[in-house]
Amino acid sequence: MKTKAFLILLISVLCLSGIFAQKSGKKLTITGTVTDADNKPVANAIIMIDNKNTSSLTDQQGIYKIKVKPEAVKIGVITFGLGIKEEDIAGRDTVNFSYAVVSEEPVDILESPGDQATDVGYGNLKKKYVTNQINKIDGTNKKYASYSSISDMIQREVSGVRISNGQIIIHDSKDLFGNIPALVVLDGVYIDGIPDIAPVQVLSIEVLKGSAAAMYGSRGFGGVIIIKSKIQND
Repeated sequence: MKTKAFLILLISVLCLSGIFAQKSGKKLTITGTVTDADNKPVANAIIMIDNKNTSSLTDQQGIYKIKVKPEAVKIGVITFGLGIKEEDIAGRDTVNFSYAVVSEEPVDILESPGDQATDVGYGNLKKKYVTNQINKIDGTNKKYASYSSISDMIQREVSGVRISNGQIIIHDSKDLFGNIPALVVLDGVYIDGIPDIAPVQVLSIEVLKGSAAAMYGSRGFGGVIIIKSKIQND
């Protein structure tokens, strides 16, 4: 009788543990509003989770609702013309975004000789002011001479990047209409798709994601690939 009671108690404990584990892994629902500098709602803003675009958009009232995994850290919003805003989730179920307050940091002045700057197309931006990672490939490295194409270089050297139908997709960026390809800039000129130049002709490649690509406006929603060739710099 005692053995039966013990088994029943053990099964009950295991069931409760399973239920608790399921609850602890339950997705968190976050809601909020997005407003512009005039406190007006911003519609069709894309919601980002941990620097990755999602299919969730704000409605005409600037309201969004999204479910996120419990391990998610940051939530952000990217809008046409207004750029990107990010906040720590920190267990919150309501996160509002407002573009009413704009904090500008100097982007072309190095505070000390040791500060490293990155050329992202709109002047030199110090890396500590960029909240998202910038991946840079040094084309002068001899190891790239063995690569068959620029696509090969980028896919092997930068995580989260893939090639689809001749377009570069970063972190599976997409909207309601499908994938959003990265903007490609070759020697300062916007081009469609991947340039047909050999890896040995590449001086450098920079892959900009999230906030780092926001300065290119709506064209940079899917990230930006900045390619500098040796041809231009000869």
